Amino acid sequence: AKESQNQIQFDTYTKKGGIKLGPYSSHIWRTDPKHLSFLLARYKFCAKMLQGKKKVLEIGCGDSLGSSIVLQTVNSIHAIDFEPIVIKDAIERNEQPEKCTYQVLDITEQSLDTKFDAAFSLDVIEHVPQNIEDKFIKNISASLKKDGILIIGTPNITTTKYASPGSQEGHINLKSAITLKSLIEKYFQNVFIFSMNDEIVHTGFYPMANYLIGMGVGLK
Repeated sequence: AKESQNQIQFDTYTKKGGIKLGPYSSHIWRTDPKHLSFLLARYKFCAKMLQGKKKVLEIGCGDSLGSSIVLQTVNSIHAIDFEPIVIKDAIERNEQPEKCTYQVLDITEQSLDTKFDAAFSLDVIEHVPQNIEDKFIKNISASLKKDGILIIGTPNITTTKYASPGSQEGHINLKSAITLKSLIEKYFQNVFIFSMNDEIVHTGFYPMANYLIGMGVGLK
């Protein structure tokens, strides 16, 4: 390297090769790369909120794009998804198997035996049919300790008309700030709702948010 401080980067690249994205993230990179910055910002929010937690559950991890960000602040993540293809791919790319484990599991059908300190689920609940959304939250809650934390992120229902055709097809259960809070309040003592526009998380006027984040603290 012409600049000596960069040599470690070249050495690591030679030894380990480049980072490979999973199927979902690769598609986004090829079709709308800026959207990856929005997704990563959501993981950063989770990392900040869950800092210091020992055992964390990720529900609907997809191809595990942001798990490494949360692993910067928590001891371990157990990531689940109901799609076997992405779990197999994530396991093959996993560079931190001692800290991050994967499992094919549909949380609407069963909870986990382990009790976790916290859980997060980004861009998942909008894909869960409304008639089983209570099973979704109930089984997550059953997998948490009494003082557990749950973070749920989802597109705001007010942005439906701006969504892509693919999103409109897949997003069958969109929430407003009111309905998201009401759902989480059934199972958690304290609920906090945040707005998000692009990469920025804030507490502004909910109907104008592109994205909503609900955080439940302490099981009922």
